Amino acid sequence: MRKILVTGGAGFIGSAVVRHIIENTQDEVINLDKLTYAGNLESLADVADSARYHFVKLDICDRAGLDEVFAQYKPDAVMHLAAESHVDRSISGPAEFINTNIVGTYTLLEAARHYWNGLESSAKAAFRFHHISTDEVYGDLHGTDDLFTETTPYAPSSPYSASKASSDHLVRAWQRTYGLPTLVTSCSNNYGPYHFPEKLIPLVILNALEGKPLPIYGKGDQIRDWLYVEDHARALYEVVTRGEVGETYNIGGHNEKTNLEVVLAVCELLDELAPEASSFQPPASRLITHVADRPGHDVRYAIDAAKIERELGWTPKETFESGIRKTVQWYLANQEWVNNVKSGEYQNWLNAHYQ
Repeated sequence: MRKILVTGGAGFIGSAVVRHIIENTQDEVINLDKLTYAGNLESLADVADSARYHFVKLDICDRAGLDEVFAQYKPDAVMHLAAESHVDRSISGPAEFINTNIVGTYTLLEAARHYWNGLESSAKAAFRFHHISTDEVYGDLHGTDDLFTETTPYAPSSPYSASKASSDHLVRAWQRTYGLPTLVTSCSNNYGPYHFPEKLIPLVILNALEGKPLPIYGKGDQIRDWLYVEDHARALYEVVTRGEVGETYNIGGHNEKTNLEVVLAVCELLDELAPEASSFQPPASRLITHVADRPGHDVRYAIDAAKIERELGWTPKETFESGIRKTVQWYLANQEWVNNVKSGEYQNWLNAHYQ
C-alpha cells in the first residue's frame, strides 16, 4: 500500500485520479488543493468518507505548508496536477499561470527534494515525483498525419502552455541535477464527468439545456485528440507505479475531432436524451454561434501514445462515441452538482469571454 500525495486533487483530472485510486486500489491518498474556482470537493463526495482519503487545503506556493504535509503524511509518491489550465484565462490574466504553474512547481519540487533527501535508502529508491503536463507544450501540428511523440520539440503558443512547458523543464532539471526520481506525462484534451463548465464540452451541454448560444471559435475547424478522463486517470496511475524514472509518456485517446464535430455530437445526443428538458428545444445545433477566434489558437493536436501502450500496456477503454454519451448522461443526471459549481465568478468570466 502506497501513500500518494495528489496536488490539485479537487480539480477535474485530479478528482478522477483520487476517485480511481480510492475505488480501485488499496493505496492512501493525500489530496492537496488550494480550492480555486475550479476546485470542487463535491467531485469527491463518493470517496470522502474513506479512511484512506485525506484532504489538505493548501497553495503549492506555500513552502512551509508543503514541508509540514510531507513531514506529517510521509508520501511514497507525488502526483502533481495542481495548475491553472484554461487557455482563455491565461490570455486575459497570465500572472496567475506564471505563479502557480512555474513558481508553484518549483516550490513543490524543492519541498519534495528536501523530503526525499531525508528518506532511508529503500524509501528513497522507491519514491516518485510524477508531473502531469499537456500536449499543448508541443505547439500545434499542420500536417494531417503528424503526431506528437515524446521527443517532439517544445513550441508553446499561449501563456498557459508556455507556463506548463516551463514547469516541465524544471521537473526534468531536478531529475538531472539533483537525482530526484521524476516522471512526466503529457495528455490530450480530457472530457467527462465533473468537468468545470468553462471548457468546451460542458459549456455546450449546459448552454444548450438553457437555450443559450453555443460559442465556437472561428470556423470550429481546430482539431483535438479527445481523452475520456477516467481513461487518463488509469494511465496516470500506471505511470506513477510502473513507469521508468526520467521518462516521458504521452497519453492520448486516439479520437481526433474538430471542435465543430464535437459540438455537433453533443447536440445530437441532447436531442436524443433530453428532448423534454426545461428551456431546451431541439435541435440543439440551431444554437451554434461562431465567435471571433482567440489569439494564437493552435490548429491541430494529435498524440502518438504507442510508448505507454508498448511499455505499460495502457490503452483507452472509451471511444469518443461511448465517452461522450456517458458524459452527456452524467450532466443530465447531476444538475445539483452543476448548479452548485456555477458561481457568480464563473458567470462573470463567461460573460466577459463569450459575449
